[in-house]
Amino acid sequence: MLHPRNRHQGRYDFARLIKDTPELAAFVFLNPYGNQSIDFADPGAVKLLNRALLKTYYNIKHWDIPVNYLCPPIPGRADYVHHLADLLATNNAGIIPSGATVRVLDIGVGANAIYPLIGHAEYGWAFLGSDIDAVALTSARTIIQANPGFSTAIKLRQQKSHKHIFQDLLGANDYFDLTLCNPPFHTSREDALSGTRRKWRGLGKAVPKQTTSALNFGGQSTELWCEGGEALFIRRMIEESTSIRSQVLWFSTLVSKESNLPGLLHALRKVNAFDVRTVEMTQGQKKSRFIAWTFLNAAAQQAWRSERWR
Repeated sequence: MLHPRNRHQGRYDFARLIKDTPELAAFVFLNPYGNQSIDFADPGAVKLLNRALLKTYYNIKHWDIPVNYLCPPIPGRADYVHHLADLLATNNAGIIPSGATVRVLDIGVGANAIYPLIGHAEYGWAFLGSDIDAVALTSARTIIQANPGFSTAIKLRQQKSHKHIFQDLLGANDYFDLTLCNPPFHTSREDALSGTRRKWRGLGKAVPKQTTSALNFGGQSTELWCEGGEALFIRRMIEESTSIRSQVLWFSTLVSKESNLPGLLHALRKVNAFDVRTVEMTQGQKKSRFIAWTFLNAAAQQAWRSERWR
């Protein structure tokens, strides 16, 4: 089940969503069970649903993404943010630190900028979003600037090196309470296409010949795959995190494949992370998880809280 603070419990409230976003009505129909739904194989319907959810629940009035860029499921993204808030609360006597003094780094902010939008709307956190894709950053910047109150809290920065994650991105004076990441899942373009075909079959649809032009959730190469897949990407993240160990309270990343966990936890032991957490999440029948780690010992964590969350 979703995190208790997640705004998207149960079925989508289409009556409420349509009231705020009337154009969504054209995509809503009754499914064979008599419930209102949309065609999740229709990219236009999925994008409009996201736009409606962001407007109704987070007061984000303007949101759009380029064709064929990742259109993420909002409830699952919100879950990650809320669980990270709980993680910070463990360093603050059970109270979630809020406001712009909390700084979060989003590795791979994407064209949609979902995590900064939700994180700032829910907790007032300040974000730095990084990405290697200039088009994605342009899209994210357009979204942020179109929504008053977000542009001062969310900044963007391009990572120009395909070989690095933190290196060449952060300066000596960049400090973050959290990092988050939804890493590229697949190992190759063909692996990504196979995953897309499985999605279409799961939706009960015939797989289109031009699969890449009809992705229901979209996705560019940098969003969907990298050499070695998520396991290699996260191992690189772990290795690079050692060089900024004193600049971040909690590093974190989603781990889509449970089978990757043992190797990643072993990598964290090798770099002598002081504390490592694995947090399980459930959205409907889908199970996901993230790992979080810190190099700061108990005294350093207490000092961090005293200095940054007054």
